[in-house]
Amino acid sequence: MIKIGIILGSIRTKRNGPQVADWVLETASARGDAEFELIDLADHPLPHLDEAVAPMFGPSAHEHTRAWAARIAPFDGFVIVTPEYNHSAPGVLKNAIDHIFAEWVDKAVGFVSYGAGGGVLAVEHLRSICGVLGMADVSRQVSISVLTDFRNHTEFVPGERHTAALHAMLDQLTAWSTALAPLRHIEGAEYEDAEQLSVTH
Repeated sequence: MIKIGIILGSIRTKRNGPQVADWVLETASARGDAEFELIDLADHPLPHLDEAVAPMFGPSAHEHTRAWAARIAPFDGFVIVTPEYNHSAPGVLKNAIDHIFAEWVDKAVGFVSYGAGGGVLAVEHLRSICGVLGMADVSRQVSISVLTDFRNHTEFVPGERHTAALHAMLDQLTAWSTALAPLRHIEGAEYEDAEQLSVTH
């Protein structure tokens, strides 16, 4: 069974993200077509990108980056839960994405966003970022308004349309994650060969 990581992309205090991510996890886990696991960036603190070379050139010298890579590597696809900050995604989420490379390649990604306008501008930026990393972003997404979908702007109250949209996105995500498995096998073998070559030379 494929494994899907649900990445909670905000670490600010009093964030609304955990309510949304928990709803995604609970709804997704009841489907039975994949294993779903929450990845909270608050549990994986990373400094501002401090690598000497680009992540595509091999394993990092830093333990925090290697630990993050090991956390992400086992998953076949991802749901990114993101707020919208100033018409884009949170810097901490971009930083976490930038820390690694091979662990993202040939994996599918879907988006659940929230904000005053549903977080759609954050998703537009993330789509272009994920595309450069060789990820397949599915077209369906879930957009949540903090103005109308949160009681008193603090308590998330998902409606039927949100659940329907989530299932539609997960249908695509699980199908694409499964279809990309042969490519991940090839890319993984090539990455391991390149890593061994860099060690021996």
